[in-house]
Amino acid sequence: MARPRLEFWFEFASTYSYLSAMRLPGLAQAAGIDVVWRPFLLGPIFNSQGWKTSPFNIYHAKGNYMWRDMARRADRLGLGFHRPDPFPQNSLLAARVAQAAPEGAAKVAFCQNVYLMEFSEAQDIPEPDVIAACAEMAKLPDGIVDAAQGDENKHALRLATEEAGRRGIFGAPSFTIGEELFWGDDRLEEALEWAARDG
Repeated sequence: MARPRLEFWFEFASTYSYLSAMRLPGLAQAAGIDVVWRPFLLGPIFNSQGWKTSPFNIYHAKGNYMWRDMARRADRLGLGFHRPDPFPQNSLLAARVAQAAPEGAAKVAFCQNVYLMEFSEAQDIPEPDVIAACAEMAKLPDGIVDAAQGDENKHALRLATEEAGRRGIFGAPSFTIGEELFWGDDRLEEALEWAARDG
């Protein structure tokens, strides 16, 4: 009998996606749920709503709350937290590598490494050397950073972003189980419960 499955839609520039990326593997394993990691880009989705940057930059009160909330939540989870500068970071290269990575533990490790570099180690994730280090630590295939820049993989990431828009995804992190959508790190446990019930 097939195990329940959840799709995790994440954007590397997203603060709350950091928390979910670090929490999800252990929680999903304990619940007996398979997770498909789905990188996508929020920029085109924000543009479709008339936003040229993160809503946390547009709405200052919301942004101020988010930074304090992230610091509290990261501390509670035992995670380091640093406010990236600039914010949001350009996540295109990281997303392309995640898109190209084969499913499995190395892909998960790469994604977690990127988030830790960005939000805990104060590294700039647009830098190819940073992404290459994340890939090497995760033991992704040699040459994957260069391979991720190929036209076929670029197109695959564009298609994933378009699929996210069609499925009603408007922010990250998001979790889908079939047609059911849950948005936000604070809905992670509820999404896992739904996946277990639905499966």
